[in-house]
Amino acid sequence: MTRSDERTDVLIVGGGPVGMALALDLAYRGIDCLVVDAGDGRVRHPKVSTIGPRSMELFRRWGVADAVRDAGWPADHPLDIAWVTRVGGHEVYRYRRGTAGNRPAFTHTPEPDQMCPAHWLNPVLTKAVGVHPDGPLRLRTTVDRVRQTDDHVEADLTDHTTGTTGTVRARYLVACDGASSPIRRACGIDAPARHRTQVFRNILFRAPELNNRLGDRAALVYFLMLSSTLRFPMRSLNGSDLYNLVVAADDTADRGDPVTLVRDALAFDTPVELLSDGEWQLTHRVADRYRAGRVFLAGDAAHTLSPSGGFGLNTGIGDAADLGWKLAAALNGWAGQLLLDTYDAERRPIAVASLKEANVNLQRTLRRQVPPEIHLDGPEGELARSHAARVLEDSGAQREFDAPEIHFGLRYRSPAIIEDPRVPVRHGKPGPDWRPGSEPGYRAAHTWWDATTSTLDLFGRGFALLCFARAGRLRDVERAFAGRRVPLTIHAGAGGAAATLYERSFVLVRPDGHVAWRGDRLPDDPGAFVDTVRGDRADAVLAGQGSQEVSSGSGRP
Repeated sequence: MTRSDERTDVLIVGGGPVGMALALDLAYRGIDCLVVDAGDGRVRHPKVSTIGPRSMELFRRWGVADAVRDAGWPADHPLDIAWVTRVGGHEVYRYRRGTAGNRPAFTHTPEPDQMCPAHWLNPVLTKAVGVHPDGPLRLRTTVDRVRQTDDHVEADLTDHTTGTTGTVRARYLVACDGASSPIRRACGIDAPARHRTQVFRNILFRAPELNNRLGDRAALVYFLMLSSTLRFPMRSLNGSDLYNLVVAADDTADRGDPVTLVRDALAFDTPVELLSDGEWQLTHRVADRYRAGRVFLAGDAAHTLSPSGGFGLNTGIGDAADLGWKLAAALNGWAGQLLLDTYDAERRPIAVASLKEANVNLQRTLRRQVPPEIHLDGPEGELARSHAARVLEDSGAQREFDAPEIHFGLRYRSPAIIEDPRVPVRHGKPGPDWRPGSEPGYRAAHTWWDATTSTLDLFGRGFALLCFARAGRLRDVERAFAGRRVPLTIHAGAGGAAATLYERSFVLVRPDGHVAWRGDRLPDDPGAFVDTVRGDRADAVLAGQGSQEVSSGSGRP
């Protein structure tokens, strides 16, 4: 129940995964927040299933990674991607990824991607955040009007469970209210379409015998190669009996009966139970700006991408990680005057780069030729399928499911990051031995600091200074941080792999885990140094900083 005199530090509008991720980050930093969501907390048609590795690293920080991994996905179910004429029919190409239980450990992250569709993920996050009155999440509550002044935002709320209305006053408001975002529109922020809007159907169904019938041909995703309507993924949502089939639904497409479409996608008869069938519009949008005074945009309110590649949710969770520490810095009194503006400068280019990559994946599927011969039995069909497999491999079909340079290789550029002029801009696709390092603006690399501690576990609460050499001015740097009330932890003593990977004697990592600065000697002016990384020096922008271009890369300098 809301009250007219209610106050909070941050009002989050929208209790989806991005809104709850932001709430977790703020709670991690001791910041009070209120999350309001119009829904009742139930997920009726789960769509998202793959939580990317960078998101899993953030979940590790917020204490929910284990719960996400234990949500229900079976450890022995294949994570393979299979391109098939029909599910259970001829297999054209398979990208083998092992299982969650047997794939080898990754060198670049301690938290690989995890299958966790929304009907499992949302309850995990809801429990971690807490539903009112035990936590800040209020369901079946809408925002009717927002007003802001120089020092606060006021929002009129309606609790549809009790029918009561009231007003909440917050220092900041974050709109996580979806692609159509009424708050974004009320702020006068446009999100123009970058590509043609397309219409699809999601058909959710149960097939209790299908997984067993497939046996060793089971996969996580089946890309159909059947027709213009059935050329999109059918995905396992629980590693057992729940599936989602994506079907083209543009005006020119055949709007068939959903059960018939499912049976067309399968090569053999098996029991099928239709659960839901809904149309959705694929839009490619990035908001023109992410901030209007004390109102910020995150998640789908800020950007909508093609689901091809699975970047959408993970881009939104990255928004939460970037914005959370900056809001906390502002509320705790140590943020520089430019720090909150760097949220737009750093995150918008990431959304643009991710949108482009996702659209490349989508266009690869839309342009894919399906020669009729691939459906034939015998030598002619085998030859056609062999040729189609080479085309799939040569066209980079695997990239949609293996893009570490998108999850880990996108670079922030803003006045709060001090660039290293000796680091060349990365271009191209990483090789098999690629690992992110310590270049300013990039996510700081994972390696093992000691037998049980990842370098990622050193980051989060405040700034972290990694020292791989002795320094005479270290006390001066500590005093400069303390004098501005900027939290700093110094980690020294590690060598070996960590020192080699991080390349410089000193590396400063921000609370979000991105590198703010690195060098072989500490700065001559510690005060100016601290002011720069806390966003209080407009004149600190170096050549090339502030650009909206994001590059990803092909290896270490």
